[in-house]
Amino acid sequence: MAISNSPVDKRIYSEFKQLKGLQSRARKLSFLPKQHSNSVLAGRHSSRIRGRGLSFEELRDYRVGDDIRSIDWRVTARTGKPHVRIYAEEKDRSALIIVDQRVNMFFGSKLNMKSVTAAESAAICAYRILEQGDRVGGVVFNDNKINAFKPSKKPQSLEQFINTLSQFNLALHCELPLPVKPMLLNQPLEAATRLISHDQMIIIISDFDQVDAATEQYLAQMAAHNDVILCLVTDSINQQLPANLNLNVSDGDKQVTLDTSDKKLHQKLQSTFTERTNKVKNWQHQLGITVIELDASQDTLSQFSNAFAVG
Repeated sequence: MAISNSPVDKRIYSEFKQLKGLQSRARKLSFLPKQHSNSVLAGRHSSRIRGRGLSFEELRDYRVGDDIRSIDWRVTARTGKPHVRIYAEEKDRSALIIVDQRVNMFFGSKLNMKSVTAAESAAICAYRILEQGDRVGGVVFNDNKINAFKPSKKPQSLEQFINTLSQFNLALHCELPLPVKPMLLNQPLEAATRLISHDQMIIIISDFDQVDAATEQYLAQMAAHNDVILCLVTDSINQQLPANLNLNVSDGDKQVTLDTSDKKLHQKLQSTFTERTNKVKNWQHQLGITVIELDASQDTLSQFSNAFAVG
């Protein structure tokens, strides 16, 4: 890709310098939920984001002074002697950020392209995780490539991840032809499973286009032993499609104009947007994961601050 000296519109593209600039702003973000009734993490999902936790260390005989809540009743019943489980605080926690930069993300109606909101979200999360002393890695994908980075505490490893994310973002443009075989979300999820162990934080940032039953299986598998956060990137036009809009849609080869004043077309498009959003939101209850909706029409960091505690 040719390098241009002309300024890049930050609403359309995310250069490395722009993403790097989010590092200082991300320091105030916490992945602990805000404790108010309208928080996306309120209720039974609030315990899912727990930061560093406890890892099982050993099983031993009960001793006077041990907390009875730590008694393992199954082992006690089997052996006839009281046993307790001993846990140690995890000193280090690994996180993995999966970020979508497919051509379907290259859309925006008011503020940012969805691809920019996704890139900024990934950078904010990555810098905050490294700041708190945990390892961070990621998977960046577009319609043709998947680049995976093992979790690491090294700043240079994070810089490589952010730089790759920026390169994928800058490669997007409106004349890109749609791939003959679209990149399903399952493919980067499969790549991510090779980097996942247990008790990790997994953040998936996408508009969740091209998902199916297998996608749910991957997510359920990840959520069984990890904290999973889905950042659903939307746009205000998807939430409330205007009834008098002419949309120019192209596959990189042919272009058509969609007139939303046509009631049947408007209803069909709105239904498509709504069904996708509801499907992802329902995973929160079906799979026990956290879903955060990020609107490309609003400031990215402000939305994170509204969802999580700050300070």
